[in-house]
Amino acid sequence: MKHDDSNDPIDASTRRRLAEIVAQLESIGASLDEISFDILREASERRSGRPDVDRVITQARRAIEKAARLLEAD
Repeated sequence: MKHDDSNDPIDASTRRRLAEIVAQLESIGASLDEISFDILREASERRSGRPDVDRVITQARRAIEKAARLLEAD
């Protein structure tokens, strides 16, 4: 969907700030993904099951990704 700037309640400066926040959230999500991978690799090396903390990290990552998507939506 294309913006109709004349009826847009969010000015360009606010849009830029939101875009910066989206980028930060995406970076945080990527960092959580890396941590999750490390945890799973370590568990695999120990031949143990999926640690509970990985489930929590995955849930947090999904919530962050959802927040980023919501902020990107027009």
